[in-house]
Amino acid sequence: MKRGIKNTLSMTFVTLMMFNMVACGQDSSQNQDQDQTVEESVGQEEVTEGFSPKYATDMEYKLSVAGTYSNFESLESAIDRFYEYYPNGEISYTFLDDYRNTIGPALAGTEPPDIYVVQPWMYGNPLFQPLFDDAEVLSAPELGINLDCIRSSVKWEMDNGEIVALPVFATSYGILVNMDIFEKEGLQVPQTFDELKSVCEKLRAAGYESPVMGANTSTTPGIGYAFSYPMFAKTVKDDRTIEDDLNNLVPSAGEAMRAALTRLNELVEIGCIDVEKCTAEIEDDYNAVIMRFFEGDVPMMLCSGDVVSGTKKRESKSEAFSANPFRYDFYVAPSGDDGGYFMDSISILFCVNKNSASLDMTNEFIRFLTSEEELGLMAQEKRLITPTKDYSLDEVYASLADFPEERTVNFRDTEILDTAVKQFRAAAYAVVNGEMTVDEAVANYGSIPTD
Repeated sequence: MKRGIKNTLSMTFVTLMMFNMVACGQDSSQNQDQDQTVEESVGQEEVTEGFSPKYATDMEYKLSVAGTYSNFESLESAIDRFYEYYPNGEISYTFLDDYRNTIGPALAGTEPPDIYVVQPWMYGNPLFQPLFDDAEVLSAPELGINLDCIRSSVKWEMDNGEIVALPVFATSYGILVNMDIFEKEGLQVPQTFDELKSVCEKLRAAGYESPVMGANTSTTPGIGYAFSYPMFAKTVKDDRTIEDDLNNLVPSAGEAMRAALTRLNELVEIGCIDVEKCTAEIEDDYNAVIMRFFEGDVPMMLCSGDVVSGTKKRESKSEAFSANPFRYDFYVAPSGDDGGYFMDSISILFCVNKNSASLDMTNEFIRFLTSEEELGLMAQEKRLITPTKDYSLDEVYASLADFPEERTVNFRDTEILDTAVKQFRAAAYAVVNGEMTVDEAVANYGSIPTD
């Protein structure tokens, strides 16, 4: 059997119905080049310590993975390393366009994927219940999958205690910090809001017009959400009696937004961030954020971990950064009086199709992936946060190690539904842009227009 990774794109529903043909048969010229690179790299890596094959290493197999990334190079690298143990197989990856509407039919098809991506927002939605019903129980002792390497804050146990999804990447919200600027100006990265105010005052005096920048959008990586949502989530964590009213859009529940929106408004009013400058110079919430940061004159850039994931590839695309590279790290935004709030969020998870025709080898691949080293390497290459207990592989996220538990919020701590999240996001955007006062945003909770 030919050994290689075939990375295909499913762009339409018709293509989706041909899932297995595309995933296991067709190649574009781009993917042929990618396969060649993969073939050349196989065997060059050192064998991962700690993994011992369960089956005969000369066995033939064919597995398929369906996901949401159009480019999943970190998975391809992990597959390379798996081939060192089981060289006579083929693992294909297929990107499904419009994933929320195409993964269900793909899973229900005649030749479904062996592994598929799920995201936290899918759980509890009846449309996606089959994704969890059809998932292998990865915590079953007989599988020998070492889930102890996953930190408890992202270990996703179902109500019955079973684990059916493996966290692959985690993410958060915060700021990219140009460490060279801070060293040049003799400043320490601020840990509290008072420290942020003081640092911004000194940076403005040194000529930085907007010490903090970010995308002026109503999206999750945007200014308002990235800075203030973790504080809002902490408010809900501390008083979960307000959750039902928030999720049911009861107007009085808007009071829970007040502290976070007030702090956000203060950020703008005291001049830490020039919203007009951000609007003029940053046209989108991803590529433009990164490329503007790489100009080298922005001390702090508000963003999400998903934005940070795009930095490594864009370093060489930025003429400014290539000419004058600088060190940058990711920090929790210092929104609180005692410090910021770390949203320890799951980005994507893998589920194993319990009806897989190659269930044993599918579970074996997941067993291989589930280690601090493998998950750490995947996160490092994607530049997302590892779901394991070890942050050391990527120094960009070193500040998150040993972050205080009392200021950490994870998916178990709140159950804020998407409808409530959208209300907060719209409120934050309105406050940042002066379209609403904090009082007006609070009073209009449940009826604030959303995208």
